[in-house]
Amino acid sequence: MKPAAKVNTPAQYIASLPADRAKTIAIVRAMVNMHIPRGYEEFIAWGTIGWVVPLSRYPNTYNKQPLTYVALSSQKNYCSLYMMGAYGSSLQLEQLKAAFKTAGKKLDMGKCCVHFQSPDDLPLDAMGKLISAISPEKWIEIYERSRLMTKAGQAKAAQQRAGSPKKKAAKRAGA
Repeated sequence: MKPAAKVNTPAQYIASLPADRAKTIAIVRAMVNMHIPRGYEEFIAWGTIGWVVPLSRYPNTYNKQPLTYVALSSQKNYCSLYMMGAYGSSLQLEQLKAAFKTAGKKLDMGKCCVHFQSPDDLPLDAMGKLISAISPEKWIEIYERSRLMTKAGQAKAAQQRAGSPKKKAAKRAGA
């Protein structure tokens, strides 16, 4: 079950859920808060609880929104823990898969979202270690590398390599 549309804090998000779902989300949220590196901020975004690099620290996102690292949500049929590090780092993805295998748990995952019904479905300690492994600075580096792979990023890099039109005009004018 999804939370009510008008929630502004993680506590309100959890309070808006049925008791069993609230307990599940609260346990996983506590695990994330225990392991999230300094520099990330927790807030509500896109109908989820998210941990982000705030715009005050990194304003250069393509969508002008804070740079999300981890998110947690209650969906209609399951809960999701969005492990963006596993999407941005093949090493993290392999470590996540290995953690589930070692724990004897089934990994139900999209690109970065791990679906679960109960905290018991997750290798919480291993996931906490993965969450703690990427500092905000490292996450920004991963994000910037990923943006270079987009058409817009490639065009911007090509423009920077060629120099801006103003710089070229200044060179031709002998400035």
